[in-house]
Amino acid sequence: MELSNKRYVITGGPGSGKSTLVEGLEKAGYTCSAEISREMIKAEVAKGSDCLPWLDISCFSDKVLARMTSAWELSSANALTFFDRGIPDVIAYLRIARLPVPSTYLDELLRHPYANQVFILPPWEAIYVNDAERWQSFEESASIYEAIRQTYTGFGFELIDVPKIAEADRVAFVLNFIK
Repeated sequence: MELSNKRYVITGGPGSGKSTLVEGLEKAGYTCSAEISREMIKAEVAKGSDCLPWLDISCFSDKVLARMTSAWELSSANALTFFDRGIPDVIAYLRIARLPVPSTYLDELLRHPYANQVFILPPWEAIYVNDAERWQSFEESASIYEAIRQTYTGFGFELIDVPKIAEADRVAFVLNFIK
């Protein structure tokens, strides 16, 4: 597959700098898909819905999966695209909750493939902050990172560890890797 046809995932635990990295890639002129989970939490809270990860993770995961597959389908097969999280992230969260992963999730992952190399950001306490969409403690974020790491590895993805460096340097790291 040519470089221009790649759909790359940027993942990691909450508060590790994923969204900042994706925003930096977007500022550099690359096509990017924002983190759907954060957008979904804001929308569900605004509606007064119980379809939130801390109330009904199955409902929330179903909605996030639907939005992720739509974002993948809207991305151009001819453009290099970076996704803030991928379908395996949703699967990891279900596993953390000790819930069964519906076979449809695995089917959607097969129908919506990403580049085999996945950029993963480690827990970084110095930049970690809680906000309205990030309720987990830093320790929980580190546990989520491990579950995400295991999930991607289990699906055969090659994880590329992004170092704890400044945003511009992280952007350069990712771009240098894919070139």
